[in-house]
Amino acid sequence: MTTQPPSHPDWTASDYAHMAHALRLAELGLYSASPNPRVGCVLVREGIVVGTGWHQKTGEAHAEIHALNEAGARAHGATAYVTLEPCSHHGRTPPCADALIKAGIYRVIVAMQDPNPQVAGQGLARLNAAGITTECGLLEAQAQELNLGFIQRMRRQRPWLRIKTAASLDGRIALANGISQWITSADSRHDVHRWRARSCAILTGIGTVLADDPRLSVRDVETPRQPMRIIVDSQLRMPMQAAILQETNVLIAYAHAPDSQQRALRATGAELIALPNSQRQVDLRQLLGLLAQRGINEVLTEAGATLNGALIQAQLADEWIAYTAPILLGNSARGLFNLPSFTDLTSPIMPEIRDVRHIGSDLRLIARFNW
Repeated sequence: MTTQPPSHPDWTASDYAHMAHALRLAELGLYSASPNPRVGCVLVREGIVVGTGWHQKTGEAHAEIHALNEAGARAHGATAYVTLEPCSHHGRTPPCADALIKAGIYRVIVAMQDPNPQVAGQGLARLNAAGITTECGLLEAQAQELNLGFIQRMRRQRPWLRIKTAASLDGRIALANGISQWITSADSRHDVHRWRARSCAILTGIGTVLADDPRLSVRDVETPRQPMRIIVDSQLRMPMQAAILQETNVLIAYAHAPDSQQRALRATGAELIALPNSQRQVDLRQLLGLLAQRGINEVLTEAGATLNGALIQAQLADEWIAYTAPILLGNSARGLFNLPSFTDLTSPIMPEIRDVRHIGSDLRLIARFNW
């Protein structure tokens, strides 16, 4: 992601305040806007906010339209603060750039350009052509943070993938016998549900299903939709009675399996897709590419050391959310990642730590991989 550009010489404290307001509005779509980006809009005329809006759900009005509807005739001559470049193409809704022009908006300040190739500067160009003053880059870094998945899907054709781990202070995620519930506190588990709610999909491996029988649903926070559940199960070892099969929108990625097992699992309502690689395992890169084609912006991985390690080795993990509990489990307990041994300190993977804070009695660390 690009860094925030230098301050625009004409941007005032009020400009920053109004864009910050628009960003708070955009965040209201954290759990509902996908696969569209999270966008907020504030209309200001003569120093007074006359309209606000945020994009709530795909197929419904965009943030700019909600703000224009609220402002009515007061939008004429106003400045629009928008967290993402107004769209210029006909999708499920008409172009927002045209609506701003029709309403008589005088000036448009956007936080960031739209990475969607169908827009990518064309929205600003259309506004300029209509005589509207446009400026771009105000609080850009904050706007990008809200839409990491959308940006990545547009630019790299795969979702933003987070790995979540819950471990002891000595870096163990389960006892040697596989018992892992619960290492971290109830506060940390509640926090995980917030990450689940903002994700389009939850990814896990068959090992986790066999060991923990999880549902991987959002329960502790209010959300208008449940994420897709995706299981990497190369040989289709999924038990028919698995709790996750009781959920809707389940996708199982496999490599090779008997036809009878495929039919039985499809009968549960799960979708199966064969994605074998040359090692007779699931091709993870191909899986993520497929998810991007389906409009999946953010994926949260809740898995064991095998799948976690494979995603890191393939350089497909973008972010690591690590919950650490103040307990020790010992050398025989299971580790975080299955990774090859390194022979010197110049070759190890070095994620960048972005945030560390207390969550209840635990620590939560957020780091990013710079591939």
